[in-house]
Amino acid sequence: MNTTTLTVRVASDVAERLKRLADATQRSKSFLAAEAIEEYLSLQEWQVSAILEGIEAADKGQALDFEQVKQAWEQRLED
Repeated sequence: MNTTTLTVRVASDVAERLKRLADATQRSKSFLAAEAIEEYLSLQEWQVSAILEGIEAADKGQALDFEQVKQAWEQRLED
């Protein structure tokens, strides 16, 4: 895996929390920060993708109005 160095500024309390977690888990701060960034990116990429899919569906007229969504959820709750 290719890596690169990334420098970020964080609040001093965040840096201290990261240090404590690194000490407690016997991991490096760099490892934990890289994992946190990866998780954040995965979540944000998923969310943006879902939003874009929704916009595309709406543009094609495939969207449901509020009453249809409400009915579908009420039906699910009854089952």
